[in-house]
Amino acid sequence: MVSADSAALYAGLPVITAAPPYPARLVGTIPLADEVTVGAYQRLAHAAIDQIVAAGRVAIVVGGTGLYLRAALSSLELPPPPADGARSRWEAAYDALGPTAAHEELARRDPAAAARVHPNDRRRVVRALELAEAGSSLAPPADRLWDTDVRHPTLALSLDLPLPDLDGRIEARTLAMAAAGAADEARGAWHRPLSTSARSVLGLEAFATLAEDEAVAAVSQATRRLARYQRKWARRLTGAATLRGGRPPEEIADEIVALGRAGQQLPGR
Repeated sequence: MVSADSAALYAGLPVITAAPPYPARLVGTIPLADEVTVGAYQRLAHAAIDQIVAAGRVAIVVGGTGLYLRAALSSLELPPPPADGARSRWEAAYDALGPTAAHEELARRDPAAAARVHPNDRRRVVRALELAEAGSSLAPPADRLWDTDVRHPTLALSLDLPLPDLDGRIEARTLAMAAAGAADEARGAWHRPLSTSARSVLGLEAFATLAEDEAVAAVSQATRRLARYQRKWARRLTGAATLRGGRPPEEIADEIVALGRAGQQLPGR
């Protein structure tokens, strides 16, 4: 198993990141003080997948971050890293201008990127401004999904649930996180050195700073928003099969094996 979850990379947050109870690569490996970029993750994921394939085994790449999943499976060309000082300069500009004016500045520099980013999404607005300044874009003209350039033959799958069922699972999972000590875990991490990417892990700030019932409500709501975005993203994946979730795992596994034996794979390079 190879995780494609940007939050699960971080060590010290097994409850908040819902780290799996089974062995998985790229889970709990990065210190909270370290920044994680998609490019850095891609190098780690490619190395892990290639090692598994070289051993004659099947790499099962799972996870919740669409861009990370795409980067793991493909040779996706990634935008350049920020120039020295650019990140802090644009963060200061965002804070000084405010979300609306900063987004308007992005719209002047890169209208296509501005159309993709909400003004209140500080991290992505800042990143888009960095890229625009460097002559790149958060919205490149060729927005290829992985089916055009997977590195290895790949069976691409998504599991789908009706929204009411999905929302119920999210609520139950968030309550289980709280019961398992998410608040203590978050407060312990919050007062240690944190990178910008670690600080943005969903649930970390809420469980560290809010009363538990308020944190559960906030994290549930944020997770519901994320899940809806992920469902839309998954439906755009040409060549991917959508399977009905909510069934016994054995039944779903049998269906996956049958699809693989039938050759329903995206051809690798």
